[in-house]
Amino acid sequence: MPAFSMLADSVWRLLAPNPSMMTGPGTNTYLIGKDAIAVIDPGPAIPAHIEKIIEKSMNLIRWILVTHTHPDHSPAVRALAAATGAEVLGMRAPAGKHQDRTFSPDRVLADGDLLETDEFTLRAVHTPGHASNHLCYLHTQLNWLFTGDHIIDGSTVVIDPPDGNMQDYMRSLGRCRDLKVAALAPGHGELIHDPQRVIDWIIGHRLQREAKVLVAMRANPGLTTHELVPLVYPEIDPKLHALAERSLLAHVLKLQQEGPGS
Repeated sequence: MPAFSMLADSVWRLLAPNPSMMTGPGTNTYLIGKDAIAVIDPGPAIPAHIEKIIEKSMNLIRWILVTHTHPDHSPAVRALAAATGAEVLGMRAPAGKHQDRTFSPDRVLADGDLLETDEFTLRAVHTPGHASNHLCYLHTQLNWLFTGDHIIDGSTVVIDPPDGNMQDYMRSLGRCRDLKVAALAPGHGELIHDPQRVIDWIIGHRLQREAKVLVAMRANPGLTTHELVPLVYPEIDPKLHALAERSLLAHVLKLQQEGPGS
């Protein structure tokens, strides 16, 4: 995956140097526009990455948007805004661990809010699930959806209660499917050119996993979520069981919310 690439006219992707098990090749930072640039998800506060964002944008950054306030997506905002004077847009960080408390938006976005420029329009789409303050951004001219961690390339995302919510996540996936966009620009991985198929696969995969959770719970009443993980996720490396347990808990909470016969 190239560190910097042009994806469409006036849309570039810059890969942050933070590869890991959780981030894949790294966090995707997007630059949108020519004469005045919007940055989506400047990523972690790595000085070399922040310098590269400014360099590649030719110091034309006017807006900085974040999809959510997890530490691989928003901490670079503070330094980037200080260096450029750009307006910061997004939703405030919720309470809880793994949140970037340094994020302080100049403009708090709500579902449907627009960033309208002479070159493009971005519409905020509130997609809670992976995070309660998660926003996707619809580029109305391209009909592309910038999805942050709501939908990523090549994998599913961890839903970590209490801020992560599986019921909200499934609703948000359905909403993204109904948008019928031309492409998905994820927070990690490559551009996704077949959005409907990918979203349908994620929904189907989650429902299959939920069915396994329900079967395992009924067959083994009284087991903890920790004890249920190898029954529900027999295919994964035991090193990943702690992460899988978070999503399993999210499925359990969803089943409890929806009640018997759901």
